[in-house]
Amino acid sequence: MAQITRLPGDDDKETAMSESAQDRPLLTEIDHIAIAVPDLDEGIAYYRETFGATVDHREIVERDGVEEALLKVAESYVQLLTPTRDDSTVAKWLANRGGPGIHHVGYRVDDCAAALDAVKRQGFRVLDEQPRPGSRGTTVAFIHPKDALGTLIELVQE
Repeated sequence: MAQITRLPGDDDKETAMSESAQDRPLLTEIDHIAIAVPDLDEGIAYYRETFGATVDHREIVERDGVEEALLKVAESYVQLLTPTRDDSTVAKWLANRGGPGIHHVGYRVDDCAAALDAVKRQGFRVLDEQPRPGSRGTTVAFIHPKDALGTLIELVQE
């Protein structure tokens, strides 16, 4: 069995988590799984030819230096991301990783600001101190992967 190591402050996080767990869940659905790709058109072609998926939405997000294509899967999306600038976080992620792969998971929330505040109250690191505009008119905020089981998490309010 794995041994659990408790760190200073863990009791505070555990208390905050158990208190928030008494309320209704913050995450309402999976919004999208984001896959970083070096070539967006090749990624779209792969999903079209392999799975018959079609693009539901395509947009350049200047602020993040990415172009995205959203492929509808039931009530969620596969989001293909490609960098539009060499200094974007997705460009750096692709360079460090050496190729395409899952970049982050986006979860729908009813209120992005409230969800972000709940995460911060529990002592977890976030990449966005305040919610910000996302693609397709959403409001988003990111949680640091080091405090989210190694996964970059995006909170998405439609």
